[in-house]
Amino acid sequence: MATGSFFLMLCALVMQAAAAEPKASERWEKDITAFEAQDAKSPPPKNAVLFVGSSSIRLWNLSESFPDFETINRGFGGSEVADSVRYTKRIVIPHSPRIVVLYAGDNDIANGKSPQRVLADFKEFIELVHGALPKTKIVYIGIKPSIKRWALIDKIRQANRLIRNHIDGQKSDRLAFVEVEKSMLGKDGKPREDLLLDDGLHLNKKAYVIWAELVRKEIERD
Repeated sequence: MATGSFFLMLCALVMQAAAAEPKASERWEKDITAFEAQDAKSPPPKNAVLFVGSSSIRLWNLSESFPDFETINRGFGGSEVADSVRYTKRIVIPHSPRIVVLYAGDNDIANGKSPQRVLADFKEFIELVHGALPKTKIVYIGIKPSIKRWALIDKIRQANRLIRNHIDGQKSDRLAFVEVEKSMLGKDGKPREDLLLDDGLHLNKKAYVIWAELVRKEIERD
């Protein structure tokens, strides 16, 4: 094959792949629009505890874990911290929650983002939420260890450390970090299989019981 023809074919394949991959600003539009339609039909309560982030939030049965609190689930699976930032003005701020619980960062690291980038995106999330709702408490759930992503544990721990240090450095009762790693590791220092689904990544009901207990402490502290 001539060099020129090969180059043209390569360009066509790259363009085709780019067209097939949705833009970050469009990837979650269906999910976000669905949330907005749901809110318009049945407006959730103000001053509730709003959970936002990736699949660990989306799959969480909040009414079962927190029957004594008004909760709102705005998790969309596969999302990163930057996605929660992008849609904060549409799915977080309109509800004026008294507490926002965020779990994201897991997919960020898996997709090649640095711990420093995860921290930077989290800082932007804080700025957006507190810029509109200065009295709202933000609770960040540390990135969990898992079997599937155990090879990334050093970067996960670094991201958690950066975020926790930032939160501690703010000395604010409007920010809190929830550590989940210790509860999810066995005596061998590896992720507990009994807390994960068969995919080795997502949480099962037993794990959510542990998470609920840890998060509840911050909710009740508010």
